[in-house]
Amino acid sequence: MIIDSHCHLTYEPMSSSLDDTVTRAFNEGVKYMLTISTDDKNFQNILKIISNYKNIYGTYGIHPHEAKFYKSIDSKQIQEKIKLNKKIIGIGESGLDFFYNHSDKKDQIKCFEQHILASLESNLPIIVHTRAAEKETLDILRKYNNIKDLKILIHCFTGSKDFAFKLLDLNAYISASGVVTFKKSQELASTFKDIPNDKILVETDSPYLAPVPLRGKSNEPSYLVHTVKFLSSLKNLTFDEFSDITTKNFFKLFGELN
Repeated sequence: MIIDSHCHLTYEPMSSSLDDTVTRAFNEGVKYMLTISTDDKNFQNILKIISNYKNIYGTYGIHPHEAKFYKSIDSKQIQEKIKLNKKIIGIGESGLDFFYNHSDKKDQIKCFEQHILASLESNLPIIVHTRAAEKETLDILRKYNNIKDLKILIHCFTGSKDFAFKLLDLNAYISASGVVTFKKSQELASTFKDIPNDKILVETDSPYLAPVPLRGKSNEPSYLVHTVKFLSSLKNLTFDEFSDITTKNFFKLFGELN
C-alpha cells in the first residue's frame, strides 16, 4: 500500500474526472490520498471531495503565493476551518517561497507563523512549502519548536543535504516527489539516500512534477509508483518494503486512517 501524502485533487485535469483518477490510483496500490489546501476559496471543494471518497483526506492552509490575499488570517480562523470535518488531518500547505516572491516576504512569514500556531494548538502536522528560504524556514520552525514539539512535514523537498539534516534535528518528516527521479537531480537523490528511512514520505504534488518516465505529462496519484520504484532501488529495498515504510511513516505523523 502507498499513500500520496500531497496532491491537489481540486485542480484540473483531475477534478473533472476524479472517479477515474481515484480508480487508477487504487489499482496501482495508492490506497489513500491527502488533498492539499492552498487557499480559502477552494476549501469547500476539498470538503466535498473528502465527504464523497472514503480514502481521501484533506488539509486547510494558505500557500505562501497567496499570503498577500490573507493578511488578516490568524490561528483561530485556521482552527475553525479544520474543525469542519474530522478528515481534515493537516495544516497547510504553508511556508515561505522567496524564489518567486508572489507575496511580500513579511506577509509570507506572518501567514506561516499563524499556521504554525494553529498546528501547535490543534496538534495537527504542519505541511511546509519552502523554496529559496532555507535559513528563514529553519529559524521560524526552531523558534516555535522550542515552545512545543511541532509535527512537521516538509513537502516536495528539493533543498540541500545540510538543510535536510537540520530539519531532521527538529524531528521533521521529509517528502519526496517526482523531482527526485529527474536526471538532473543526482544531488537530491544522494540526499534522500542518506535520509533515514523512518523519516521519508512520498507524494506526487499532482498535477505537477510527474516523475520519470512520465515527465512532462499532467501528474496524478497513480504515477506515484514510479517515484516509489526509484527510491526503493536507491535504498536497496524492495518496492513493497519501501511502500510499507513510507505508509507507516504517514500513520506515525498523521495517525491511523479510518
